[in-house]
Amino acid sequence: MSAIANDIAADFLIEAREILDQLGEQMVALEHAPTDRDALNAVFRGFHTIKGGAGFLDFGPMVEVCHAVEDRLNVARDGTVPMDADAFDGAQQSLDLLIDMLAAVSNGEEPEHAPPALLQSLRDGAKGFVTQMPTIGAKPVAKPAPAATDGDIEAEFEAMLDQLHGAGGVPGAVPMPAAAPSPARQPKAPAANAHAKAEDPTVRVDVRRLDAMVDLVGELVLARNRLKTIRPRLRDEDLDRAVTALDVATSRLQSAVMMVRMQPVGRVFARFPKLARDVARQVKKSVELEIVGAETELDRNLVEALADPLVHLVRNAIDHGIESPEARRAAAKPEQGTVRLSAQQEGDHVSIEVSDDGAGIDPEKIRRSAIKKGLIDSDVAARLTSDECLNLIFMAGFSTRSEVSDLSGRGVGMDVVQSKIRELSGQVQIHSEVGRGTRFAIRVPLTLAILPTLLIELDDDVYALPLVRVVEVLAHERVEPLWVDGQRMLDLRDQPLPLIDLRAWLGLPPVPGATTTCVVLQSGDSRFCLTVDRVRGREEVVIKALPRTLRGLAGYAGASLVGDGRMALILDVDALLRTGLRGSSSAGRDR
Repeated sequence: MSAIANDIAADFLIEAREILDQLGEQMVALEHAPTDRDALNAVFRGFHTIKGGAGFLDFGPMVEVCHAVEDRLNVARDGTVPMDADAFDGAQQSLDLLIDMLAAVSNGEEPEHAPPALLQSLRDGAKGFVTQMPTIGAKPVAKPAPAATDGDIEAEFEAMLDQLHGAGGVPGAVPMPAAAPSPARQPKAPAANAHAKAEDPTVRVDVRRLDAMVDLVGELVLARNRLKTIRPRLRDEDLDRAVTALDVATSRLQSAVMMVRMQPVGRVFARFPKLARDVARQVKKSVELEIVGAETELDRNLVEALADPLVHLVRNAIDHGIESPEARRAAAKPEQGTVRLSAQQEGDHVSIEVSDDGAGIDPEKIRRSAIKKGLIDSDVAARLTSDECLNLIFMAGFSTRSEVSDLSGRGVGMDVVQSKIRELSGQVQIHSEVGRGTRFAIRVPLTLAILPTLLIELDDDVYALPLVRVVEVLAHERVEPLWVDGQRMLDLRDQPLPLIDLRAWLGLPPVPGATTTCVVLQSGDSRFCLTVDRVRGREEVVIKALPRTLRGLAGYAGASLVGDGRMALILDVDALLRTGLRGSSSAGRDR
């Protein structure tokens, strides 16, 4: 395949993925309003555009599927054979097959042909359409659409290329200079056109180039931080002005590059109407999915990384949360349950929520199930609050289902959700009320490339805490901690908080009589105090991979270079709380 052909295929794959994501949402909307002509036309255009591109690139199996769906949609558009349950099932199965075929093509594999039974079912559905011969003074009741020719397919794909690269443009093409007009024949002014398309203001850029830009900006940030550290020692006004100007320019460049990488979460949200529809049909429930804030933007890496956790949460909301129609009637609820997927930006973070109006989660049932499965000691379980019981569902191996299905009951899922969110430097909280429903709240940073942190020191070592987790900083003399149920606590304004000594957690000996600083940190719904030697101040750091010797150890989220050139380890706040409770000294020594 030539370079230009490769570029065309790459553009087709990108465009087709976007169209398939949209089709999932459009198909669900059409199923709710089967006679909506605009919805019918939108779905038809989606399959038709993919067929055109696939035909141009000789992806035969994709053309077969799209053509069969087109035939069925055509008779629905003509009003002769409306879309029924079988037609929607066939179209949805075709959509799933196209997604698989596209994945195969992306991997350089030949897509497999669709099952003949599916294609035949769609064609049979289109056969109900009857052509009547025209009579004098009358028009035919309906006329079959002519079969698509190679010319039709090529024209359709050329139209798609025009949308991507401008009229007449192809990837990698270099425009030829126009010949000068002859003096004898001046060119005519172009005729006005109400269909003329403005030049597309967007451009497709290889994500590797964007990643390289982010890396370069990260190096620039490190250099800026280094200069800001040196500046006070030199006390030069010209240097001060230059560093200040560099600081402003670097911040603007950093913001601009981050904005280029931003994508709306709607790219992921668009997949969920179809997912919700399929899961609801499988478990025989009536569910409406509400989507709010799809335009909220997030770093592209985070958008894709959130897909799997959100799939788990939406599936669980339908399978576990929403009751059966009979149970909802008995509880004086509408038969149709509601699952809500929402997103909104909050400062330098994005909040995403998955909520339902289902049965809610009984904390006592969670407590009993965790004890029965041996995931927690009965004495410890007895001391847990209701909110702490709810968080037990994030433990590996936890499940309240006695039977195993394709959707749940295997003891996996929710622990994966929490682990993935923590990998993204985020947190997930659960709120539930029996009989009223459940809400999972996810909070993740806008980007993972550069992280605002609070730098702390222990002896000569520097550590970084994600600034979003820092509640307050308190300087105090070393005091005797309170002991509550065997746990070290600090009495902070009459509120006892768990106390974790970072020095002890690391297995370092205490320094007698030394003054310490306490940093109050937030982990989910809980707060705790971390004692350190000193707080150095706030600094934006570029996240780097951990040294090999530390990879896999709980408590560390990454590494970075700080302004004075030293390496700082970025601490995982959630793991600090988890491993530091009930004997941080022994936890540190065991490491």
